[in-house]
Amino acid sequence: MNAKTKRAILSSIWLGLAALALLAVPATSTVYAQARMELIPIESMTLSDQQILSGETQGKPVTIAGELRIPRGGTDRLPAVILIAGSGGLGTYIDDWARAINGWGIAVFIPDSLTGRGLVDDSLNNPKRLTGLARIVDTYRSLGRLAQHPRIDPNRIAVMGFSLGTESFLWSINERVRKLYGPPNAQFAAHIGVYSSSCNTQIRGEDQVSGRPMRLFHGTVDDWAPVEGCRAYVARLKKAGVDISLTEFPGATHAFDRTAARERMVMPQAATFRRCSLVEGEGGQIMNSKTGKVFDSSDPCIEKGAALQYDEAATAGTREGVKALLASVFGLKL
Repeated sequence: MNAKTKRAILSSIWLGLAALALLAVPATSTVYAQARMELIPIESMTLSDQQILSGETQGKPVTIAGELRIPRGGTDRLPAVILIAGSGGLGTYIDDWARAINGWGIAVFIPDSLTGRGLVDDSLNNPKRLTGLARIVDTYRSLGRLAQHPRIDPNRIAVMGFSLGTESFLWSINERVRKLYGPPNAQFAAHIGVYSSSCNTQIRGEDQVSGRPMRLFHGTVDDWAPVEGCRAYVARLKKAGVDISLTEFPGATHAFDRTAARERMVMPQAATFRRCSLVEGEGGQIMNSKTGKVFDSSDPCIEKGAALQYDEAATAGTREGVKALLASVFGLKL
């Protein structure tokens, strides 16, 4: 990438994130009155799922950016949460979560994995999509950068993923992946997944984890990523002694925290993994466990059509669950 192209990409990142930052600082809010916001470049790389699972550590260089929201002034070191967006990229739900977490006195870092790569979304409908597992490098680079920030406590950083973004949550706790891509100066203190679309993928050594707590939150009528996959995943890891739990919300759909979807939204063209059962094969390939064939975006297990709707009870319940976990692992009274 030449210098001119790189400057153009960074400029678009800064403008987009700056607009999001301005939305996050209402003039009437006492919580945000002293908040500091920084736009931070992150040097990362792009790797495919197969490259990551086969242990490759050299990929196509890319510069992404992230927004750090610090809830109060001072010089003390704060705990932080890295928010990993779903397939649609950054949205108002990420802003809602950032506001809530900042309100608990916790910093938030929001990496943008798409803009720096020239992408708008990474849904299954996009042939140039960035897979969820491919975001793990961005996630770990963000962790390493935050661990060096003078206002962030490197021992109190958690990761929280949504939908496709939960692949970073699921694999960031895996020791095999962490040893390849994790920074030497920090580990995640907790791992949180909200309506995960990745529970139906089994990689080798999935139960070889860091020992840090994992918490999942899911709706029972999610037809984009059915809860059954996460039930099975949690059962497997619990059997191995992992500190993991799944909280289910009756009647809640996928993306139940999207306040913009107060009316039920039906998306007939939305591609879903709901009938897919995937496993890691030889050479890091992701396979359809039923057919034994390499999985790709044309796999017959992929179906179309899904619905989502905001669910106040599920959103509130997830907030309370996340708040309780962060209070515990960060040593806070919230």
